[in-house]
Amino acid sequence: MCYETDSMPASSAPKSIPAEMSRSLLQLSSHLAFLLLALLAPQLDQAASYGTLVKNLPGFDGNLPFKLETGYVSLEASELFYYFVESEGDPRKDPLLLWYSGGPGCSALNGLIYQIGPLAFDVSAYQGGVPPISYYPHSWTKSSSILFVDAPVGTGFSYATDPSAYPMSDTKSAAQTYEFLRQWLIEHPQFLKLQLFIGADSYSGISAPLVVKHVVNGNKAGAKPYLNLKGYIVGCPRTDAAINENSKISFSHRIGLISDELFEATRETCDSSYTNVEPENWRCLENLKLVRKLIKDINKNQVLEPKCQWADPDPGLRRSMKADNNANLFQSGASDFWCHNLNYSMSDDWANAESVQQALNVRQETVQEWARCNKSLDYDEDVASVVDVHKSLSKLGLQALIYNGDHDLTIPSCGTQEWIRKLNLSVVNEWRPWLVNGQVVGYTVKYSNRGFHLTYASVLAAGHPPQEYKRRECFDMYERWIHYYPL
Repeated sequence: MCYETDSMPASSAPKSIPAEMSRSLLQLSSHLAFLLLALLAPQLDQAASYGTLVKNLPGFDGNLPFKLETGYVSLEASELFYYFVESEGDPRKDPLLLWYSGGPGCSALNGLIYQIGPLAFDVSAYQGGVPPISYYPHSWTKSSSILFVDAPVGTGFSYATDPSAYPMSDTKSAAQTYEFLRQWLIEHPQFLKLQLFIGADSYSGISAPLVVKHVVNGNKAGAKPYLNLKGYIVGCPRTDAAINENSKISFSHRIGLISDELFEATRETCDSSYTNVEPENWRCLENLKLVRKLIKDINKNQVLEPKCQWADPDPGLRRSMKADNNANLFQSGASDFWCHNLNYSMSDDWANAESVQQALNVRQETVQEWARCNKSLDYDEDVASVVDVHKSLSKLGLQALIYNGDHDLTIPSCGTQEWIRKLNLSVVNEWRPWLVNGQVVGYTVKYSNRGFHLTYASVLAAGHPPQEYKRRECFDMYERWIHYYPL
């Protein structure tokens, strides 16, 4: 804090003060200064600390075995909430990864608990109430510090002090996430020297490369602080709307959901383009209608799992399940009625618990009800493709990791490979399997272009997003890549 005091004009200052009085005034001044500092000390500590260290969490037995900080970053009328987990390796040297989820509007808690963080719900021990959580050892925080952010505003615990700040878009979200990162690093300057990576998945595959571009342009323009960007990572990323939608037809044929005859007829009548079909092309439209009928009951996120009829289970359903002590419903394969989304319901119970929000230092009454994914987000999808953005980034000396589950019908792997080929990069390591514990867990290929290196990896039997279905395998993938080792 800074304080300003008015100086007494020289002409009005007393010319002399008796020595005894001078000593008394000095002592009084000293006592007052000490008292003022004592009164202001808590405020000064609070001002100097932009986040709060969280040592315990409801549902977790004992102290957290890693350093977790939560807090807000103020961006005009937006207050973006974050979870920061310091590297469990060497936080003074390990990279810093900014991570946010897709949706748009899905909380970063997905990454922290379900995907890449050091926590996991203990589904086998769940009997209702605040769900138990445990330490997950194969966390990406073994190799890097991770800054999880609820972005854009309106996601998770992030909120706005003015309703006009809530409307968002792809371009606004990217700009806001970039400003969040800059402001957080200004408040945490000890991490500025570390290698910086930008990471996101699913729909945020649109905004993540835009964030990278903001960082690159900001550094070129001399923005302060300088961000030590080294690369980016996107999982099952939405990148090009047309490629993504078209690839769903190709992928459905590849895995046998539609017949050869129907696929060929659809491809011929639609001229291999299944979006924005003209109304007069009724043969194409009829074939597409048949295709959609065949795949409508398939779980698009993981084609081998049962399809749930709701993205976030109804609270009344969750309560009735707990009343019947049906904890086994939360265990994969333990019941014919098991559904992947039942695991998601635990996050609703956990994050909405008052004790949890107090432990996370969430500001009271800023979010009426936490949702894993905010389906009512005021969001404009104003960017259809970021292939050209990837092309511009491929001219820079960056590292990129793109990965996909090979059982994902939401963002099919064949579509991801298609837009990567449009970057016109040179293959430096041919398509080959990559292994964990001696077993094939996916396939990978590496591209290069004058210092730019892009690694693509498929994850065997993984859905959308891969790190949620094959958590251990994706940990090995990330750990090798972030340390510049081949997969």
